[in-house]
Amino acid sequence: QVRLVESGGGLVQAGGSLRLSCAASGSSYAMGWFRQAPGKERDFVATIMWSDGRPYYADSVKGRFTISRDSAKVTVYLQMNSLKPEDTAVYYCAAGRLAGTSPNLYDYWGQGTQVIVSS
Repeated sequence: QVRLVESGGGLVQAGGSLRLSCAASGSSYAMGWFRQAPGKERDFVATIMWSDGRPYYADSVKGRFTISRDSAKVTVYLQMNSLKPEDTAVYYCAAGRLAGTSPNLYDYWGQGTQVIVSS
């Protein structure tokens, strides 16, 4: 069992930045970020391979968001720049034995942190 605790969400104006953190109680093959807006499905944002730090991004966030990890702290970060109102959602951290864009590939989830981007 891996416990994930997110932090760093909040309210920001369009064009601003936020950094999300996710502290894990244990390591996994991959850790990622998903987001869910009201009335919508949970969408892939980014994932990172724990072994070598390879990142993967959704097209909608490429060039704006950066995922990184601190192996010593077993923590993954999501630096979000040039935020847009359409980035507004609850952001969830996920960890699992498989990596990919489907939420079904991840075994463990955090409680979520709200990000609101005002126009």
